[in-house]
Amino acid sequence: MEQSYKKIEKLKSEKLIEKLFAEGKSVVAYPLRLVYLKTSFDDAAIVKAGVSVSKRNFKKAVQRNRLKRLMREAYRLNKSAYFNNITEQYAFMILYTGKSDSDFKTVSKKMNTLMDAFLKKESQPKP
Repeated sequence: MEQSYKKIEKLKSEKLIEKLFAEGKSVVAYPLRLVYLKTSFDDAAIVKAGVSVSKRNFKKAVQRNRLKRLMREAYRLNKSAYFNNITEQYAFMILYTGKSDSDFKTVSKKMNTLMDAFLKKESQPKP
């Protein structure tokens, strides 16, 4: 998997997003939260991801957009290390739940922790 975040990998379907929040599971690495759902897509994407920052915690669009850029970049740089050996298709929504601003170093570190937690939770045998 290459280090890019192409249009095909972006989560845009409203129906899928609604289904994701209704039926999806989640893992947390504060201030990030990952909601995911195993699904199937018509195209070749293995993972479709979206990011979101609360308007309640960050009133100014400039702040929200900056955090979303940081989260997308951290995801883009780290996804190849985590999803090269994955066979199922997943839909992801990465939420920023913190109340204060953050820098790229922190977001990237927490993104790694989040992806580790996701892989650990999904690799556990189901009872």
